Amino acid sequence: MKIVRFATDSGAEYGILSGGAIQTIEGEPFDSITPTDRHYQLSEVKLLSPCTPTKIVALGLNYHKHAKELNAPVPNAPLIFLKPSTAVIGTEANIIYPAASNRVDYEAELAVVIKKPVWRVSIKESLDYVLGYTCFNDVTARDIQNQNGQWTRAKSFDTFAAVGPCIETELDPGNVTLKTYLNGKLKQQGNTSDLIYSIPELINFISHVMSLLPGDIIATGTPSGIGPMYHGETIEIKISGIGTLRNYVVKDEL
Repeated sequence: MKIVRFATDSGAEYGILSGGAIQTIEGEPFDSITPTDRHYQLSEVKLLSPCTPTKIVALGLNYHKHAKELNAPVPNAPLIFLKPSTAVIGTEANIIYPAASNRVDYEAELAVVIKKPVWRVSIKESLDYVLGYTCFNDVTARDIQNQNGQWTRAKSFDTFAAVGPCIETELDPGNVTLKTYLNGKLKQQGNTSDLIYSIPELINFISHVMSLLPGDIIATGTPSGIGPMYHGETIEIKISGIGTLRNYVVKDEL
């Protein structure tokens, strides 16, 4: 099932996407999914980020090939950091290239969307707390990251957390192909079978640090092949079974 969040004249709603049609649901999809008798064509609405997280917990160096690419040691525990909810945008939205940076990179990631509050869950039970999975672009001002040493500023600019286009509830997260296309050219490709820490392990680890709430996102790390993008370019993250997250890089005019 593909869950989308979209804008209509009456505000934001959730629905089930099937082909080119959306069937709305009652309320939010975290407690239960109850379809209504209202339908929209996908062409009639604007897709928004498929959830509104209180926080995004992201992973650094969680693919073996990416660690090798950076000549970095495999971390002995998941390397987590936070991105703010104010960075979130949906598919077809603009990524604003900040004037403070001279290099902004794409990072394709499979994202986990949390279904219900979770605190100190076991690895075995961790997937019971997952609503589904979506595409994520962990946009990063690489020069600022290198200058600062810590990552908050480099990864927290508004529009630096692109999410979408939907939440797929039926997916094997252990064998998913990710691809990044910049202006239609393949730049990044990987599979979650190369993850250093699996999704159940990540949920277990993170939930022993902080509570995760409905709609929160875990961005599970990027495979090898990261690189820069510039204003005027189109970036697409494609994940098998989910779809395409497409965004446009624009210059900061302020």
